[in-house]
Amino acid sequence: MSAAEKWTPDHLRSPADRTIHLEQRRAQLLPIVDDLRRLAREMEAEVNEIDAIDGDLPGQARMRAWNVTRPLFKAADDVERAITDLVAFNARYQRSYEELPEKRAEKRRRKDLAKGRQPQAIESSPVREAGSSEKAQFGDVFDGLRKGA
Repeated sequence: MSAAEKWTPDHLRSPADRTIHLEQRRAQLLPIVDDLRRLAREMEAEVNEIDAIDGDLPGQARMRAWNVTRPLFKAADDVERAITDLVAFNARYQRSYEELPEKRAEKRRRKDLAKGRQPQAIESSPVREAGSSEKAQFGDVFDGLRKGA
C-alpha cells in the first residue's frame, strides 16, 4: 500500500493488512506518546520551580503545577490508549468474523455427528388422553378451551 493511499475498511479485512495497519499506527503514535510525556515531565519540572504567588495557601503552588500539567499527561495516556484500542479492534474482528464462523461450523458438525449416532437420544412419554381424568375430576371446565389458544 503506497503512502498516498488511505486505509479503507476493505483493507482491514485480511489479517495481514490489519497487522500492517497496526504496526504503521504504532510507529506513528509511539513517538507522539514519548514526545508528550517528555514535554509533560519538563513542563512539570519547570512549573514546580516557580515560587508561590502572593496570596497562595500552603501547597497551592504544587496543586497549581499539577493541575496545569495534568492535561499533557492525560494526552499522552489517551494516545497510548488509542494503540491499545487498535489492538483490541484486531482481536475482536478476528474473534467475531474469522473464528466465529469456524467455531459454529465445528459445533454444527459435532451436533450432526451426535445426532447421527443417537438419533433418538431423548424419548418422549406417550401422550395421554387429555380429558378423561381431568373431565372426571373437574367436570366440564375444560370443554370451552381449545388447544393452542
